[in-house]
Formats: sequence, C-alpha cells, structure tokens
Amino acid sequence: MPRQDRPFQARAPRFPWFGIACLAVLGLTLLAGCGHERTARTGAASAELPDQEVSDFSVDETDAGAIQWKLYAQSAAIYNARALIAGRVVRVDFFGRDGKRTSTLTADEGELHQVAHDMIARGHVVMQTTEGTRMTTEELRFDNDSQKIFSDRFVRIERRGNVLTGYGFESDPNLEHYEFKREVKAVVRTQSGGGISEGPR
Repeated sequence: MPRQDRPFQARAPRFPWFGIACLAVLGLTLLAGCGHERTARTGAASAELPDQEVSDFSVDETDAGAIQWKLYAQSAAIYNARALIAGRVVRVDFFGRDGKRTSTLTADEGELHQVAHDMIARGHVVMQTTEGTRMTTEELRFDNDSQKIFSDRFVRIERRGNVLTGYGFESDPNLEHYEFKREVKAVVRTQSGGGISEGPR
C-alpha cells in the first residue's frame, strides 16, 4: 500500500480507448445509424434548445474495421452550436483487439463532445469489466487526448471481495491501470473470509 504522500496505483497493461466519431447533424438531417428522429428544430434554435432529438440512439467506433466501443442511449439531444450530443440512460460497451467485450459503462446521462471527442457520464455511473472489477461513482470524465478516465467525486472499486475507495481517481477505461490521489481506504479480504480495514492513506 502506498503511503499518504504517494498515490495508490494498480498497474496492468493499458487498454486503448476511443475517439468519438459521430458526425455533426445539420438541419433536419438524421444522424446516420444513430436511431430514429423524434423532433427537430431549425432557424431560431439556440444552443440551449436541441436541434434534433433521437430515440434509441446508438453509435460505434471502429479502428481498421475492428470495433472499439458501442454507445447506446434511450434518447439523445443534438446541439449543433455546441457540437454536443446529450444522452439519457446510456450504456457503452468496450471491446478488446480480439473483438470481445471487455467492459461496460452505464449512467443516467452522458455527453459526447464532438470536437474534442471527450465524454462526461453522470448519475449512478457504473463500470463493470468482464474480469470482475466494478467501479461506481456519480460523475466520470473521459479525456480523448490522454485516453484516460477521471473523477473528482468519491469512487469505489470492488474486485474479488476487496474494496478500494478514494478521490482523485484516474484510470484507463478498462480499469487495468488506475490510481487514487487522496483519501484512499482499503478493505482487504482475508483467507478466513474476514476483512482488514486500512486507511485513510
């Protein structure tokens, strides 16, 4: 365990993440492959009113024909002036180089920033990997340039009965290389099934 003056780190091979590739919607043009148009606004539509609303929204990102992630939303609002797509009840499946799903992110809502290709997920954010690691928080940010996820909110990581909590969370999107920067606490399961509580660190 790291001491108080050093962030907690868990290292493993990094999983490449994604760049947002959904095209900006112009006028009444429906976002290709992203569900069905519900309503659209033109002319006087401001940055605060969506230019288009879509139900059963979905979009995926591929690299050299290999899928990297696929995003689903129960509904999505398109804001052309802000180059923003805001989704409600969102899920993102992430895939490895072999095409198999590696993790899933769910949240009450999310934003896709089409220029910077960054993302923000808010409300009951859960990331579950196929290896059994589970992360929960209330807000999570994805930075496309660094291919990392961040949260300043309280974060809880669970794996094989062990629990880590803290603030200042940073990780790859597959939770294979992550760290907490402050107020880290750990509950480690013993062989007898009990727990040893440690922290803050």
